[in-house]
This record gives sequence, C-alpha cells and structure tokens, in this order.
Amino acid sequence: MIGLIPAGGIAARLGPLPCSKELLPAGTYVTPDGLRPRPVITYLLAQWQRAGIERALVVLRPGKWDIPAYLGDGRAFGPHIAYLIVHEPHGAAYTIAAALPFLTGQTVALGLPDVILAPDDVYATLATHHATRQPDLTLGLFPCQQPHTADMVALAGDSRRVTAIEIKPAQTSLQWTWMAAIWSPAVTRVLAEVVDADRVARQSEPSRPELHIGTVFQAAIEQGLRVEGVTFPSGHALDIGTPAGWAASRGRML
Repeated sequence: MIGLIPAGGIAARLGPLPCSKELLPAGTYVTPDGLRPRPVITYLLAQWQRAGIERALVVLRPGKWDIPAYLGDGRAFGPHIAYLIVHEPHGAAYTIAAALPFLTGQTVALGLPDVILAPDDVYATLATHHATRQPDLTLGLFPCQQPHTADMVALAGDSRRVTAIEIKPAQTSLQWTWMAAIWSPAVTRVLAEVVDADRVARQSEPSRPELHIGTVFQAAIEQGLRVEGVTFPSGHALDIGTPAGWAASRGRML
C-alpha cells in the first residue's frame, strides 16, 4: 500500500499564511522540554504509521517547498516520503493524477493533509476492511453538519455499499461525508480516464469548474466498481483549512 497526499491547494479560505496550510500548528506535542507546536499534516502520518503504511507520495504545487523542508524523507514521522510536483491547477483530482505513473498496480491510501481524524485508528480500520472484503474503493465516513460544503455519501439502506456521491448539495437528507479512502488499481484507472476527459473538455471550455475527487469516485460507482463505506458515527473530521476548524484545533494537546 502506498499513501498519497494532495498538497497543491492555496488555502484561499484562510487568507495569506506564513507557511503552507499543511504545516499550520494544530495543537501541541508534550515533550520533556515542554510544549511544541504540531503541524497538522503529522496527524495523518501518525494514522498511516499505525496502519502500517510505509511509503507515501506528497504532491505539491510549485512554491510549497516548506513541506519537504520540514518533513524531509519522512523518517521522523513514519512513512518514507517522496515528492511530486503538479503543474495543472484544476482541482484535487488533477493533483492526485500527477502521481499516476507511480500508482500502477498499487493499493492507494488517500489522505487529506489538513484534516485531523478521530479516532486515531481510522486508516488501520479501513485497511483491515479493504483487505478483508476487497472492494475496489473503501471510504471512511463521518457525520457531516454542513452538507453544502462536502462530498455527501449515499449508502444502500443499512449496508456498507455506497450508491452515490453528491458534491456540495444545496439540500440533501444524506448524513455522511467521506474523509479518508483506500482504493485498488481499478479506481486508479478511473482516475486517469476522468482527468483525461476533463483535460480534453478544457480545450474548448477553459473556465470549467475544478475537478473534485468525489467526481472520480462517482464515476467509479457508475462504472460498476464496488464501493463500500466504513462509518465512524462517534468520530470526527476536523478540517483546519477553514478559520473555524483551525481555531478549534489550537486547544489540542497530545
């Protein structure tokens, strides 16, 4: 399994920052020398270390050199880390597609580097589910109070089967949003197809909206791939890419 971190965003919701948003302090470490700020991306790397994910790719846009400067090769944080650069600023799906040459035949764990997940074994739980039931795509699902800001997930009755992804719906009765994912090579193929089709469409329609990862997952569902969700009803996903989320994270101490 290889971890994949899209870190190409510009943090528009937070305004000008002194560092990449993935390195914003979100809580603190307790060390023998006192408290130390904890960058938000390290929560994801700790999740992956617990899940046994030993390799990771971080996809950056040009200029976010503070991330590799801080994380280095990853040995201080868990997984061995390598870096890629994305040059197509058309959304998160393009960012993860920059890694396509390195994903052939791989099981991929997708991590959102500005989201703090609880409990701390979310990826360990998803990895066990994915290995045991062997769907094409396993999604970690969390309760969502603001559906208009999220990818909302429809489940088939009381089953784990995901039947649809609704991206930022104005109104919906859906309760779950995905915040973590593990997929098999069939989904990587769909990713390549969706991004290629969008790239062609942009030649005649350059102002097309950004391409969401949820659009790729919906295409996988429509192609008949098996998509399952693992719910964390008592868990939470704190997005520090928003002013409210970052403010809420500042009181964390670990």
